[in-house]
Amino acid sequence: MRALPICLLALMLSGCSLLSRSPVEPVKSTAAAPKVEPEKPKVTRPAPVRVITDATELVGKPFRDLGEVTGESCQASNQDSPPNIPTARKRMQINASKLKANAVLQHSCEVTSGTPGCYRQAVCVGSALNISSK
Repeated sequence: MRALPICLLALMLSGCSLLSRSPVEPVKSTAAAPKVEPEKPKVTRPAPVRVITDATELVGKPFRDLGEVTGESCQASNQDSPPNIPTARKRMQINASKLKANAVLQHSCEVTSGTPGCYRQAVCVGSALNISSK
């Protein structure tokens, strides 16, 4: 009677070893082959918006004023990183590019305190311009 459990155990172990694969045999994947997506067209980026700090650069050049644009960088609390004027300037350029401008005449960039929602804030203000090459 004691031999029966030992024989069953030996039979189960030998049966499991028959199911395992040899490491030499390649394993065939049962997953479906990944679908190849068509190549996406390359997105052309708009030309960068140039920042002009001196209005005398515009003398003699035909341009169109597209409106006022701003860029902001906010320090939400005292523990956050301080506001950054270059970040505010870059955001002003991005907002100008949304208006199809190719230049921004920068009026001012300053760091202020007491703005609702910000401990301190860097703000850049300028005019979005479309300068003609004529």
